[in-house]
Amino acid sequence: MASYGDAAVEEADVAVPLGGDGLMIQTLQRLMGRNIPVYGMNFGSVGFLMNEFREDGLRERIAAAATSRVRPLVMTVTDVRGKEHQARAINEVSMLRQTFQAAKLRITIDGKPRLEELVADGVLISTPAGSTAYNLSVNGPILPLDAPLMAMTPISAFRPRRWRGALLPDRAKVVIEVLEAPKRPVAAVADHAEFRDVARVAVAMDHKTGLTLLHDPGHSMEERILNEQFRA
Repeated sequence: MASYGDAAVEEADVAVPLGGDGLMIQTLQRLMGRNIPVYGMNFGSVGFLMNEFREDGLRERIAAAATSRVRPLVMTVTDVRGKEHQARAINEVSMLRQTFQAAKLRITIDGKPRLEELVADGVLISTPAGSTAYNLSVNGPILPLDAPLMAMTPISAFRPRRWRGALLPDRAKVVIEVLEAPKRPVAAVADHAEFRDVARVAVAMDHKTGLTLLHDPGHSMEERILNEQFRA
């Protein structure tokens, strides 16, 4: 790709990461708030977020590309020492047990307790863009990209055994408290940012921040997500 040259982030009109979905997420995180569209090409294994790699016709492909907008989640973590941390997630925020013991979590939505005690390996909240990633792997629902929703999905729920998660409005404010935190430590993860020994996690959609992905015609994010819903 040396034939196309490069530019500093501050001068770039478009970013073209070459790699897999992990690199795409890292690129979107780095460009958050810069309003630079991203046209990724797959050099990884899955490449769900990427376009097919070809060296020729890059400028023409970018000019003809379809655009998709995604919004991140904001995760605010309070750890057991009372220290606060914040990170954003393109795909999902997940809370995971750190030891052999299951996590015990209390879930509150918009200030109202909805689940007094979830005993599980964890729980995650995904964006529509992330609903086909880890969320789908733990049997969560696939969301259309433009759906004003977030998916909340338990990870190996033990109690209540039949709770399969919830679809939440993307304006909802979610708070998850860790019960028995010293005995049952929990980590919180926003994409690649991890914080351990957490006591409380608040999650909300960041409606002020939009990220633009570019895909070849006929292979938009909307089309890919729709295809996933009919994949055998």
